[in-house]
Amino acid sequence: MLHPGTSSVTAGDLTPATAAAIELEESHTAHNYHPLPVVISHGEGAWVTDVDGKRYLDCLAAYSAVNFGHSNPVLVDAARAQLEKITLTSRAFHNDQLGPFVTALAGLAGKDMVLPMNTGAEAVESAIKIARAWGYRVKGVEPDKATIIVADGNFHGRTISIISFSNDPDARNDFGPYTPGFISVPYGDAHALEEAIDENTVAVLIEPIQGEAGIVIPPADYLPRLREITKRRNVLLIADEIQSGLGRTGATFQCDNVGVVPDLYLLGKALGGGIVPISAVVGDADILGVLKPGEHGSTFGGNPLATAVGHAVVRMLGSGEYQERARRLGRVLEDGVRQMLGRGVVDVRAAGLWVGIDIDPQLASGRRVCELLMERGVLAKDTHGSTIRLAPPLVVTAEDLEFAVEQLGAVLDELAAGRVSPVSEEEDTAADLP
Repeated sequence: MLHPGTSSVTAGDLTPATAAAIELEESHTAHNYHPLPVVISHGEGAWVTDVDGKRYLDCLAAYSAVNFGHSNPVLVDAARAQLEKITLTSRAFHNDQLGPFVTALAGLAGKDMVLPMNTGAEAVESAIKIARAWGYRVKGVEPDKATIIVADGNFHGRTISIISFSNDPDARNDFGPYTPGFISVPYGDAHALEEAIDENTVAVLIEPIQGEAGIVIPPADYLPRLREITKRRNVLLIADEIQSGLGRTGATFQCDNVGVVPDLYLLGKALGGGIVPISAVVGDADILGVLKPGEHGSTFGGNPLATAVGHAVVRMLGSGEYQERARRLGRVLEDGVRQMLGRGVVDVRAAGLWVGIDIDPQLASGRRVCELLMERGVLAKDTHGSTIRLAPPLVVTAEDLEFAVEQLGAVLDELAAGRVSPVSEEEDTAADLP
């Protein structure tokens, strides 16, 4: 029997192979995710195939971790070659892959140093520690007084420290007590942010575009104003480019699109090419240099396998090909989706191959639209009720994007005509609960 948290939109129509795979997973996995009822077995490029052989256009790319496509041959070859040599030494010893990787990544970002970690949340946690240490050792903030300014609607991960400055109840509720030292201000409001700065402020931690919030793009002058304010007030500017960076928005970093160079870049997801987890804090020596041996570390951080793949990713980005594809194909996707305005779509926000689409909640929920898209061979994911996100791999083609747009239009038309239910079976059941 499927767990209640599993979508039952087509539970009666699931094939035996799909149903068995979902039941096995749900029986022994903590229910901290609510996936669509599809079981992927393999993928290539922008397309994935389920256990029954049905193909789907992947328009999520593992939340931008698969920017370069599934089974990218360059990245698979890099991983395979390293697997045959050595995969892990820990940082107790040097390895021959870490140096070339950090040198290339620092060069790509125009910075001096790299702190390699594993996950995006680890990069964020590391940056918090670095900013506090910098505040005490360089800026001269009194011990245990350092504060970091963040933005309302942020998503930087799910560790205790990070959810302590989230205002998303799903991420935060029942996980207290919370870590102090953070001040949240409205996203996009540079004046409010400057008003929050005082002598104890050590950093501003910001997403150049808020991804989990629904691809929320701030005013064009927002990041430049933050850069000016933080420089003038002797505060670090930390850009969380874990989703927005590495080609997604048509530039190496979204900060590039607005002419801003932060003090620290936080990278993850696509840095591992969808093959291995690797993340990084990238900055100059006068900031990252505050760390001393023994103060921070990770057994797997900077391991030879991950850095070999990460180095291949950096080399691919160095050509500029993927950034150009995101710019060019992003226009195709945005133009197509904007045709849906007034047809069940109430707003569209786009940056490169990253689009947030607000569905009219009177028509259907974002979850329901994603379920219907799945039935038509397109995989996307909802967020915050009525918003869906499209973030296909950067190897997607114009024809693929036209297919995705056609399927979205067909779903919206079917909903408007009443040919399909605006709610799934699970939403019907939830509405009946006391």
